[in-house]
Amino acid sequence: MLERLELEAFLTLAEELHFGRTAERLHVTTARISQTIKKVERQIGTPLFERSSRHVCLTQAGQRLHDDLRPGYDQIEAGLEKATNAARGVRSVLQVGFLGAAAGQLMVQAAQLFDQRHPGWQARPRELQIVDCLRRLRAGDVDLLVVSLPHSEPDMVTGPVLFSETRVLGVSSRHPLARRDSVSLEDLVAVKMLQVADAFPDYWRADRTPGLTPHGHPVESGPQFETLQEALALIDAGEGAFVMGAQVSRFYARPGVAYLPFSDAPPLEWVPTWLVTNAAPQIHAFNQAAQDVATRVHRAIRR
Repeated sequence: MLERLELEAFLTLAEELHFGRTAERLHVTTARISQTIKKVERQIGTPLFERSSRHVCLTQAGQRLHDDLRPGYDQIEAGLEKATNAARGVRSVLQVGFLGAAAGQLMVQAAQLFDQRHPGWQARPRELQIVDCLRRLRAGDVDLLVVSLPHSEPDMVTGPVLFSETRVLGVSSRHPLARRDSVSLEDLVAVKMLQVADAFPDYWRADRTPGLTPHGHPVESGPQFETLQEALALIDAGEGAFVMGAQVSRFYARPGVAYLPFSDAPPLEWVPTWLVTNAAPQIHAFNQAAQDVATRVHRAIRR
C-alpha cells in the first residue's frame, strides 16, 4: 500500500513531468521526490516514468496506474475537504480552475477577496492541464475555469476579459530565429508547430497552431503535447515551436528556450467560463472579485 507522500509524489509528478516543480508543490526536496518515486517503482515492480536530462514522461504502466488512482484520490480529497469545511463553518466551496502561472496568481488573489467579502463561502483555486481542463469543467471537478480566447463552447458562458498579454513564439535557443528580437506570423514557415492534443477544440488549436500563414504558406506540424511542461521540453529539445502568452518568459524561463514577441499577432485574452446550467450566485460574486483584482493589478502596472 502506498503512503500519502508516495501517492502524492506519483500523481503530482504525473501532472508536472518535472521533479523540481513536483518538489516545490509538495514542499520537499527534489532528492526526496526522486527517492520516493524509485521506492514506488520498486513496490510496483516496473518503471513508471521514463527519465532523461531533458524529458520526463509516464510509461504505459505509469499511465495505467495514474488513471486508476486519480479518481479515487480526488474523491478522498473531496471528502476530507468537505469535513474540514464543515468544521470551520464554511457552507459552500467554489472550485476555480486555471491554466498558467499568471492566471493562477490572479485567481489566488481573487479567492482571498472573495472569501473576505462572503463569509461562509470559500473559493479554492486549482491548477489544471490544458488537455483536460474543459472535460473537468463539464464533469463538475471545477465550477469556474479561466481560459484564453478563442473560446466558443455552446454549453458554456464566457465572462469579461480579465487580462491580456502579448503573444510570443517559444523556440529552441539554438534555432536561427532565436537570434531575432521579434518574429512575424510569416516566420512560422521556419519551424514545426507543436500540436495540442486532439481533446482540445479545433478552433482553439487552429488559433495557436495555424496550418497556413496569413499569406497562405503552409506551416509544418510537429509532435503533440498534453501539458505546458511537455511542450517546453519538446521546444528545448528542438522538436518544434509553439505560440504562448508573454507570461512564460517570466514564470517558465529556461536556458534552452527563447521567447520571441510577435510583431503582427493580436494579444491573448483571458476570460472566466462556466457551464450554462450552473447558475450559482457564487460564480458571479467570484467573477466580480476577479475583475476588481485584475483592475487593481492593471492600475499598479501602469504606475
